[in-house]
Amino acid sequence: MTEPPGWKRRVRRVGLVASLLAVLASPWWFRPALAQLDFFRVRRVDVTGARYVSADEIVTRLRIDSTASIWDDAEPLETRVGRHPSVQAVRVRRRMPGTLVVEVTENLPVALVQASGGLVAVDATGRTLPIDLTVVDLDVPVLRTRDTLALRLLGEVRDALPAFFARIGDVRRAADGSIAITLNDSTPRVVLALADLSMERLFDILPVEADLARRRAMATEIDLRFRDQVIARLP
Repeated sequence: MTEPPGWKRRVRRVGLVASLLAVLASPWWFRPALAQLDFFRVRRVDVTGARYVSADEIVTRLRIDSTASIWDDAEPLETRVGRHPSVQAVRVRRRMPGTLVVEVTENLPVALVQASGGLVAVDATGRTLPIDLTVVDLDVPVLRTRDTLALRLLGEVRDALPAFFARIGDVRRAADGSIAITLNDSTPRVVLALADLSMERLFDILPVEADLARRRAMATEIDLRFRDQVIARLP
């Protein structure tokens, strides 16, 4: 038997690939059919991205049983997990033949706030996060109240410059609305600022701190309350 010409073989290969793509792109019948096969039953769930939410909590919220298939619709699973107050976003994807991978993005805590019964963790919007502080060692600033401006600022600082965020130990607001931020350095340092303090204005202290370090000088207070000025007060 003679081999078909090369161009015919290429046409057949292209046709095979096209047919395979058509099958994979036919969710109306392809996925439901595969979902009936025991080979694709969910036997494992991997949770990634969760730091303060336990993997067990995520798996419980999925509510999958021994009949679940990796080809089942992922949207209801994502909706159930997404209702957790600590979950900002979630994506469920498949790993052949029987694993679901749940990728979680958390609402991260930016502060501890006084509440009835003690301190609670909150995110940048002021929402309480269900973090057990007796189990998790949470190193974030402390606020006396859910100060929305301070929380927003802390969220921006955490995202832009985590190393600086880690230095913030306490944020307090005075009666006139001004802010006092305590930095937990080897020698505690207080940053004074107006009520509308922005992240950009707060970071104006960084070159001043660098200059102080070069001169081996120590400022116990840095004042940002005067426009276009950064005043470092030495002990």
